[in-house]
Amino acid sequence: MARTVARVIVDALSELGVRQVFGVVGDALNPLTDAIRTTGNLEWVGCRHEEAAAFAASAQSQLTGTLGVCMGTVGPGSVHLLNGLYDAAKSHAPVLAIAGQVPLAEIGSDYFQEVDNDALFSDVAVFRATITSPDQLPQMLETAVRHALGRKGVAVLTVPGDLGDRELTADRPSRFSLNPPVSRPDGTAVRRAAELLDRSERATLLVGEGARAAREDVLTLADRLAAPMVLTLKAKAGFEGDTNPFQVGQTGLIGNPAAASALQDADTLLLLGTDFPYRDWYPEGRTVIQVDTEATHIGRRVSVDVGLVGDTGATVRDLLDHLGAAPSGTEGARDRSHLEKAREHFDQWRAGQARLADPAHDKGLVGRIRSALDNRAHDIRPEALAAAVDRIAADDAVFTSDTGMATVWLSRFVEMRGERRLIGSYNLGSMANAMPQALGAQSLDRERQVVAFCGDGGLSMLLGDLMTLKTYGLPVKLVVFDNRRLGMVKLEQEQAGLPEFGTVLDNPDFAAVAEAIGITGIRVTDPAEVESAVRRAFGSPGPVLLDVLTNPDEIAVPAKPTVEQGWGFAVAKVKEVVRSHGEPRGN
Repeated sequence: MARTVARVIVDALSELGVRQVFGVVGDALNPLTDAIRTTGNLEWVGCRHEEAAAFAASAQSQLTGTLGVCMGTVGPGSVHLLNGLYDAAKSHAPVLAIAGQVPLAEIGSDYFQEVDNDALFSDVAVFRATITSPDQLPQMLETAVRHALGRKGVAVLTVPGDLGDRELTADRPSRFSLNPPVSRPDGTAVRRAAELLDRSERATLLVGEGARAAREDVLTLADRLAAPMVLTLKAKAGFEGDTNPFQVGQTGLIGNPAAASALQDADTLLLLGTDFPYRDWYPEGRTVIQVDTEATHIGRRVSVDVGLVGDTGATVRDLLDHLGAAPSGTEGARDRSHLEKAREHFDQWRAGQARLADPAHDKGLVGRIRSALDNRAHDIRPEALAAAVDRIAADDAVFTSDTGMATVWLSRFVEMRGERRLIGSYNLGSMANAMPQALGAQSLDRERQVVAFCGDGGLSMLLGDLMTLKTYGLPVKLVVFDNRRLGMVKLEQEQAGLPEFGTVLDNPDFAAVAEAIGITGIRVTDPAEVESAVRRAFGSPGPVLLDVLTNPDEIAVPAKPTVEQGWGFAVAKVKEVVRSHGEPRGN
């Protein structure tokens, strides 16, 4: 018996090992969702917003390295997928989006809800096509999937509403060739890079997520070079923890001064599997070697002396084969003072951060002085909340974080030790990603702990999908940093010398909202109750929303604060104080 278009697509997804499809049902998708209904090992997860569906699919892809799938029906349903798909594209996550379309005969007639999907997704997708005949399958589907997986991006397949239930005249099984290649750089370039590293006296590694699969090789290289290891945010999972004696945390605005110094003090910088985009944080005048699988990434952020295009693990092993035991012209072991200085600096910074995160900090002399300046309402310090979550969360937890201050606190106070994983909108920088990404992660494994670091602005933007967590019984733990602000925007305004404007949020009691939906809600206003509240939240079955009222005036000092930033902040605070006598805050 010949299969329908919908059945061919759904059977192929099942054979590829896809476990969930995220979306919102609708007319053009009816044949597809009905085929999912009758497929035993494929689950339909009905979201309240297609953007959440795309974020969820992207999170699954990033965690598994395989295909994530979402669907949006004709017109607005497909348009709503767009932001989540941009996040997948920027995160290099293979995602297949099935988009609905008006009936085939009506395409081009400005029909009700008609949108030109091929044009709509032209910037975000590595492949996009509209099925116009059943006999284009399964080849067109195979091509879409190969593009998504092979190019690590988004593929969009549009299905007109009257084609999903039409049968193929020449059916055959779908065939996918999905073996990823392992590439190695040119041998001459490897030898040149090894020579430069042998001459180096103070090498520093900048390590990204692209090196995660080569962890042991990278650690061996760091030891051979006596090099401190600066991590990108996405490299936290895989390179943090006590088993890595070389890492000194992150650089950039959310980073720390030890990492900034490790880069600045180096004479040679080796980039491994990262396209770290912030040019201002690269030191000038250093020898730079970059390893990346993408030739177009070489030298894109900083000028390089040697570019090595290849798999990180294979390239590092080749480098190790060519490196000497010590810098050229020296005798004995390589000097480790550069590494030891960076690690000592990092340990000192972490000790200071631990004092800030102590719930009793504000009761001491320094804490009382600090509170008089930036926390007169005695709200909960976000550092204390993040540190409590770090202590209590499982060593194999999956964390997601909203863009903004929630990511700052996670970066500084949550260690990705053990088998912990981390997902966020760290390339697109979208709001509202943490909760739907947690939804996708938890759907993969309902037994694994999933923790979402939510900003109050991000959570409220896609608040409706709290109901999806409830409907599917997904035990996500939502930790809401409820500072009643768009906190990162507030900080940006004040660093520029501007008074806070337009950032104040008139929030509800999020815990009460959760309870109304049928989710356990816990609200915390007392700093002394943070630890017990986190333990209660993580120990409760099912989804939990922990609404913690945090200090809106908390300052996240960047790794290299400038005089201009400090002056701008001081000026902004004076303006805010003067204005506050007769003008409502945020207006």
